[in-house]
Amino acid sequence: MPATYTFDVFSSLDGYGAAGGDWTGYWGKQGPELLAHRLAVYGEEQQMVFGANTYRAFAQMLASSTEESDVRDPWVTRMRSLPATVVSTTLEGPLDWPDATVASGDAVDVVARLKEESDVPLRSHGSLSLNRALMAAGLVDRLQVTLFPVITGRTGLDPIFQGAADFDLELLESRTLDGHIQEFVYRPTPH
Repeated sequence: MPATYTFDVFSSLDGYGAAGGDWTGYWGKQGPELLAHRLAVYGEEQQMVFGANTYRAFAQMLASSTEESDVRDPWVTRMRSLPATVVSTTLEGPLDWPDATVASGDAVDVVARLKEESDVPLRSHGSLSLNRALMAAGLVDRLQVTLFPVITGRTGLDPIFQGAADFDLELLESRTLDGHIQEFVYRPTPH
């Protein structure tokens, strides 16, 4: 049976994956429930999948941080310790990530192969263009959206679903964290 693939993404209410201006990480809205929940999710055995741009952003962010930095939350440290595949036609190994390999070629073909070969679930955090292509190909089994209570109309960066295909979403799980952050887990199907 193929491994389950989860596209995990943080979002503002207006659909941006990040923001510029004076916003901080998590839009400044994180709390202990969110961080504990993220650590539990990433505590499960799984394999990460990143596109080259997201891998570069994570590697740069972590390289320029210290152990005391906000970017080194325990769940991020745990994510970095998981085995990872970076889908890229431009990167070559070895990578500055403990257990990462580069898979070159078409992302749809690479992930379809990983789903067939993996004994553990697959998860991707971010990697927007990669995951839009995988959703269009029907390879995303779960879409996990963590919705932060902000609108970033002027400063929003990285529109998550810009240019994506149309999908129907079946709600599988939902929860409220820290009294104001919503997490939704959906099963996407092309519309």
